Amino acid sequence: MKNDPLKISGMHDGATPKVYRIAAKLRESMTEPEMKLWEYLKTKPLGYKFRRQHPIAGYVLDFYCHKLRLSIEVDGGYHLNKEQKEKDIERTAYLKSAGITEYRLTNENIINQFDKSIEFINSKLRAGIRLGRTGASEEI
Repeated sequence: MKNDPLKISGMHDGATPKVYRIAAKLRESMTEPEMKLWEYLKTKPLGYKFRRQHPIAGYVLDFYCHKLRLSIEVDGGYHLNKEQKEKDIERTAYLKSAGITEYRLTNENIINQFDKSIEFINSKLRAGIRLGRTGASEEI
């Protein structure tokens, strides 16, 4: 892209056919919390379009808004194990270097505090998040 100061080629940043296949499988087998959140995000909250299970480089983002360079991740219990935490740190570092802001919600947040989770997302959208240029990571 000509006007891409981050030198990222499009919204997929070189994702391989294998990553696309993984993303397609993940779309077919979304978890209950992911499906619940997708029901909201697919309505284009505050006018922002989200994609689900979006391939980028070697990763698949649960939900991604390219306009804001915003990733929303839904973490299950396996994200608490040491190996997965290390992978998450590496992934977050990549996203930050690509100018993508990442927000992480737990399954429990979405199932037990859905309204709070939606308000958290909406507050970020209302703020017109343009942090994607610098990247960030935040959990609720």
